[in-house]
Amino acid sequence: MSTGQDETTAGSVADTAKQKKVAPALLRYRVLAYATGVWLLVLTAEVVAKYIFKVDDLPTWIAVVHGWVYFVYLLVTLDLAVKVRWPAGRTVGTLLAGTIPFLSFYVEHQRTKQVRRDFEL
Repeated sequence: MSTGQDETTAGSVADTAKQKKVAPALLRYRVLAYATGVWLLVLTAEVVAKYIFKVDDLPTWIAVVHGWVYFVYLLVTLDLAVKVRWPAGRTVGTLLAGTIPFLSFYVEHQRTKQVRRDFEL
């Protein structure tokens, strides 16, 4: 016969295993959210300099770097979304946060707070 204490212990073991999977995914997401946000700001500054201030000799690799960083951001965000079982709308909103300047910083803060609360990290 099982006691309530055995079920609690089994639940805490499962919670600990889940935490061990979610914590590294959350860290990867946070790092890439900040990297994406920074490169998006650099890209925005480049576009403003090029089209508003008519600066001609800007580096052409900034957009490429942002594109690759954003691609990796998409991958790690999907990884976290699957592990924490975000609904589709939250996942898509988080994925799109890397396309609007400054939004990735805000969304990263909100998602981190929510995941830490839900998984007691």
